[in-house]
Amino acid sequence: MKKLYRVYAASAAALLACAAVPAAGASAAESGLPINRNKTDKVFSDQQNTAYASCNDVYYDAWNGAVGSWLAYDISDTPAADRKYLNLAWYSGAWNNYDYTVLNESPGASLSAYTVSVNTAAGGGACPEDGWKDLCTVKDYTCHSGEVYLDLSGMDPVNWVRITADGVQNGASQVNLNVDIHSVKEGDLPDSFLFLGDSITAGGMVTFSAGDGNFADLVYAIDPSHYPAQENGGIGGIFSTDGKNNIDRWLASYPGKYVSIAYGTNDCWGDQTGAEKYYENTVYMIRAIQNAGKIAILPKIPFSLEKGVSANIERYNAQVDRIYEEFPDVLRGPDFYAYFEEHPEGLSADGVHPNSDGYNEMRKLWAKQVCEEIYTAKQITPLLLSGDVNGDGKVSVADAVALANYLCTKTDTLAGNAANADLNGDGRLNAVDLSLLKQQILASRAVIQPPVMRE
Repeated sequence: MKKLYRVYAASAAALLACAAVPAAGASAAESGLPINRNKTDKVFSDQQNTAYASCNDVYYDAWNGAVGSWLAYDISDTPAADRKYLNLAWYSGAWNNYDYTVLNESPGASLSAYTVSVNTAAGGGACPEDGWKDLCTVKDYTCHSGEVYLDLSGMDPVNWVRITADGVQNGASQVNLNVDIHSVKEGDLPDSFLFLGDSITAGGMVTFSAGDGNFADLVYAIDPSHYPAQENGGIGGIFSTDGKNNIDRWLASYPGKYVSIAYGTNDCWGDQTGAEKYYENTVYMIRAIQNAGKIAILPKIPFSLEKGVSANIERYNAQVDRIYEEFPDVLRGPDFYAYFEEHPEGLSADGVHPNSDGYNEMRKLWAKQVCEEIYTAKQITPLLLSGDVNGDGKVSVADAVALANYLCTKTDTLAGNAANADLNGDGRLNAVDLSLLKQQILASRAVIQPPVMRE
């Protein structure tokens, strides 16, 4: 993901002599990123050595903790309006075993119990020892990731959020975590996706940034105003019947808005479930999602070269089409049948599971579909107008003043227009951009272009 940097200086003259230093540009809440993303100097823990890894933009590394250990995040630099409603999402290192109890598998090193607490003590300094208020305590948890919605609107401004590891699923003492804290709009469910499915989902919708990125990375690349939470709910070897038998329990602990149902390959492999039973199971899950006030997403069952699957898959996908007709509120997921039929090179040697390139394309298709069908439907992404630093729709001396003030102080912000100030497109905000902006104004080249939809 692209980062912007700025330099601080005491005067405009000093700008030309200073080297660029890191700066945040637009706030995480404005850009759609988690509000604790890359704020590695604002995370504290009793296991401090790896605390930074819990909130950087690399999911391959993680915080290494123990039972009783904690992670605390100073979020005081986020505007108060953006921390009234929060969603804390945590991800362990496991990826192919969403809920070990479904197939009675061995549990992974994930949280079995944890507590989320908040504190109104002033931020900007050491982590407070006292004044913590427990808002949520979870016990007997069986999934490898989880989320907690925090309604803080009735409290004094919360400056700190903490998660404590009270237990680990495998009975051992060690756990590793990545933690994202998302700002939630008032009156809305968290912008989050739970991808339920079989091994194809488990292998494709990984949280760690495989290929060109995970699902959230790819969404953000298309629309920087969104970086959703994402849970990989795939479990290898399961059927739509397993989804039906467990979905009510999964929904009870999931606060997010969107739930994808991607079963069917195992169902039709040898026609083990029967197309009509697959339809009934899927309808049950859709109604459970809708009754929980969430939005169901249903993709097509992927094309397969395995004869045991290909002999039956069209009858099962006919049930998907039937559901599309009977449940118009169900969002259509990607057509994985059409894609892999056209691109069989994306399948692995077994002819069923995608290879690494195929999984990468799966995530891209998901991101494209979500941005087009969900986010673009809600709002048009504003056009970036190079030089319009203050966001008033034109380029003038006021923009040069705004950029100079931004570069010279740590208090001024660009109100979400940092990308407009990066005139040379090098990802850094410094004296070069200010000079280019002045030249643009003097040459009267500040022509406002008509809005264009972002791809």
